[in-house]
Amino acid sequence: MELRVLKYFLAVAREGSITGAANSLHLTQPTLTRQLQDLEKELNQKLLVRGKYKVTLTPEGMILRKRAEEIVDMVDKTEAEFLALSETISGDIYIGGGESDCMKYIAEVIKEIQADYPEIKFHIFSGNAEDVTEKLDKGLLDFGVLIQPVDLSKYDNISLPDKDVWGVVMRKDSALAQKSYIELDDLRGLPLINSRQAMRKTSSKNEFIEWFQGEFSSLNTVATINLIYNAAVMVKAGIGYAITLDKLVDTSSESELCFRPLKPKLESGLDIVWKKYQVFSPAAQLFLRKMQEKFCIPD
Repeated sequence: MELRVLKYFLAVAREGSITGAANSLHLTQPTLTRQLQDLEKELNQKLLVRGKYKVTLTPEGMILRKRAEEIVDMVDKTEAEFLALSETISGDIYIGGGESDCMKYIAEVIKEIQADYPEIKFHIFSGNAEDVTEKLDKGLLDFGVLIQPVDLSKYDNISLPDKDVWGVVMRKDSALAQKSYIELDDLRGLPLINSRQAMRKTSSKNEFIEWFQGEFSSLNTVATINLIYNAAVMVKAGIGYAITLDKLVDTSSESELCFRPLKPKLESGLDIVWKKYQVFSPAAQLFLRKMQEKFCIPD
């Protein structure tokens, strides 16, 4: 068994399709199929059940996946350890995320790594959860930073400390600006600008929708956004009130906008996520280890 072929097999198990795995591995589908067939012949076991739309693992395939993960992880760990000894870890790390003040925790880890490993370069992609998870699933990102509510069932994750506070961004000359907080009654009849991600129903609990006590669909949503900058422009133009997270819009004394928190208080946590069974480069593995050291609570 070659390590390369084991990685091919794990890619198929991860993607659930020959086509998806071939794309992620930059191989042709016939080449990948032939490699898998040779592996099955070598082991004298059927490893995959090829359905019309999806490939699933046989019981023997599930055993091999577990063993292959252990083998690949050990090889990667050994390589990383020897690279660390010579302090020559380099490469690119791709991280996607939404707008949040909690990105400061990612920045802290990036700063630490760059101080010790200046050859590692970071590439940051900004987008909403849909944008980020699409790129994660295609292998274009190593990690994603997702703002709750979001479905984490396909990913491994680390929860970041702190939570973002929801509220309303409005013009300072608005009547609501005289209030210290905003309640549901205050929003009825007002033109609202809402986050598409927060509005989306997922398999996980959606505290944002629940805050509106079943009245969200009856409110006057005049526009939806995926990132806050354009929403702030629309608020300045008098189009409506943006329901968003704190610390994303300039509400300083020089700004014509202000932020008022919702009451009852509504918060969203953040998670840094990566694909299950992901095989990382030494640089990405280093980043993950640093994140785990900082933010994982020991059992």
